[in-house]
Amino acid sequence: MPQVRCQLRKFAMLKESQLKVDSMNPTRPASLRFRRPILAIAAPLLLCLVQAQASAVPADCTAARDCLERALTAMGGRTRLETVKSLQLDVIGHTALAEQSYRQAPFITSYERDHVTVDLVKQRVLSARHTVWPESDPKEAESDASLVVTAEGGAYHDTSGDRPCSAADLDSTRQMLALGPMRVLLTASAASDLRLAAPEMLRSTRHLVLTFTWGKVPVRILLNSYNYLPDAVETTQIFRDFWYFWGDVQQRVYFDNWQLRGGIEYPTNEVIERNGLAWSSAQVLDVGINAPIDEKQFVVDPAAAKRSLESRGWKRQLRASTSTSLSPGIDLYSDSWNATIVKQQDGIVILETPISESFAQDVFARARDKYPGIPIKAVVSTSDSWPHVGGLRFDVAQHLPIYILDLNRPLLDRMMAAPHALDPDALEGSPAKADWKIVSHKTTVGSGDNRMELYPLRGASTERQYMVYFPAHHLLYASDTLVINPNHTLYDPELMHEVLQEVEREHLTVDTVYAMHQTPVPWHDVVELVGKARL
Repeated sequence: MPQVRCQLRKFAMLKESQLKVDSMNPTRPASLRFRRPILAIAAPLLLCLVQAQASAVPADCTAARDCLERALTAMGGRTRLETVKSLQLDVIGHTALAEQSYRQAPFITSYERDHVTVDLVKQRVLSARHTVWPESDPKEAESDASLVVTAEGGAYHDTSGDRPCSAADLDSTRQMLALGPMRVLLTASAASDLRLAAPEMLRSTRHLVLTFTWGKVPVRILLNSYNYLPDAVETTQIFRDFWYFWGDVQQRVYFDNWQLRGGIEYPTNEVIERNGLAWSSAQVLDVGINAPIDEKQFVVDPAAAKRSLESRGWKRQLRASTSTSLSPGIDLYSDSWNATIVKQQDGIVILETPISESFAQDVFARARDKYPGIPIKAVVSTSDSWPHVGGLRFDVAQHLPIYILDLNRPLLDRMMAAPHALDPDALEGSPAKADWKIVSHKTTVGSGDNRMELYPLRGASTERQYMVYFPAHHLLYASDTLVINPNHTLYDPELMHEVLQEVEREHLTVDTVYAMHQTPVPWHDVVELVGKARL
């Protein structure tokens, strides 16, 4: 800094000297008065700025291992991090339900309060969760369950007993153990392919970038160039939660709100961003390091845990081997997501190909078995919920026309263009342009007794859906609006209320109604249930 002050004084002296010279030469042209050669004045100032900047930014490390060691030191030191055997975390967080919000962004949000035990020695996690779910029936929004994940699998434990956890639960837990803030630098240290990439700007700050591979997942750690703390961890991977439908997903986990705990710098805030969307945020309210572990809390049914390892995630098959005839040529295959095969005079229409490519392939196979020699001519897709459109990439690869709602096209265009290089599907292997048939008003598909009429719903909660009416049979498919609870009440009556409004507007005669998650029921029963909900 003395050099900087010296240069500033030199600049001031030069300026004062020039003023004196100019005042002594009144005949000098005005355009030249008070002017010196640019370099004589600017050079000292530029030198000041360069020296000031150099004094504020430490010299970069030039090798990956050196950068990593600086980061380990910034967090408290390699030895101290290696002595951490367990964590006790009190966490509060929220998640944007992008996959099933009724009207897209801004998204409906769910909330959690978790008490988490992370056993870094035995590589297992216990999470006691209190969840608040917005899309629930009155007085049923809150629920409690414990998730236990070990090397032998995982299971949820609640008052009804133990049940296998999802493939997504297994993946997120293993990622927490390897790439969470307490272990990500040590995981990088063990990588044989650790490299130093070009620096990048993050939140207006220059960051050094470490890259390595964890399993088959490419990982990037962004180190703050001022303090060497890891501000973010980036991966490209396939997720087996709702983001599965986007293929190769870019995830960035931001670490923030650093606090000194037991000599270790720990980021108590984690914000997860996927494909540029701020998806979830979790704040650690309290951190316990190396607290005793209660072994009893990790006890779950081993059979349930084992079954979790057998999960294929969203790569599901159509489990229904037989169909229900709703009318001649209209065959319903009931599953967690329903699909309908409609035989018309000039070919077959598939009503919904949800979940995945494998599920859609099974629906197509059922259609060809049921009606050999008759071509599949079109697909009807009524909703924008990600699982509901999970088979559309397969449909596009078959070069079929697909009926979609006008409002859903931007989302579906992005989904069809999403890269699937890590686990190539039919569309990745054989790219094709989607043949969208846009539904913006009443649209008729086919002719004869099994012709279909498509009606956009346009309600506050059904804006991204359309219903399908079979006029010759007084049969209505209500997209994702109808579920009858075990106690014979409607799940979210608002949805069917908006369907009733559209039926009345179009003066339709309905005898039977069914939906994505509901087998056929008499229309008058549903009208009665909506009426009760209005009281």
